[in-house]
Amino acid sequence: QVQLVESGGGLVQAGGSLRLSCAASGGTFSGYAMGWFRQAPGKEREFVARIRWSGGSTYYADFVKGRFTISRDNAKNTMYLQMNSLKPEDTAVYSCAADFDHAGIYITAARAYNYWGQGTQVTVSS
Repeated sequence: QVQLVESGGGLVQAGGSLRLSCAASGGTFSGYAMGWFRQAPGKEREFVARIRWSGGSTYYADFVKGRFTISRDNAKNTMYLQMNSLKPEDTAVYSCAADFDHAGIYITAARAYNYWGQGTQVTVSS
């Protein structure tokens, strides 16, 4: 059973940066990819970024391109999301997820992911 634990959320001013981490436990991670999603109050959960565990290919939602960077450390079974130039509209609960079924990179649907973390709050003040 894979367990995912996010950390690194918090309160930051607009224009600032945060780095989120997602640690996977429950054995050596052998899934295809991992991703970040976010959900703001009153809104649907939305895809943020995805990274393939092997090779490190990445894919981003348009609204974070150039500002966010997804990465992973295979040795530590940990994924990261470096968020720069944060905006108030980035305020949301950010969750990481693991996909053991799909090898493609252009997968944005939450239903494609098998395991989820509990989420970490990111609040950007104006």
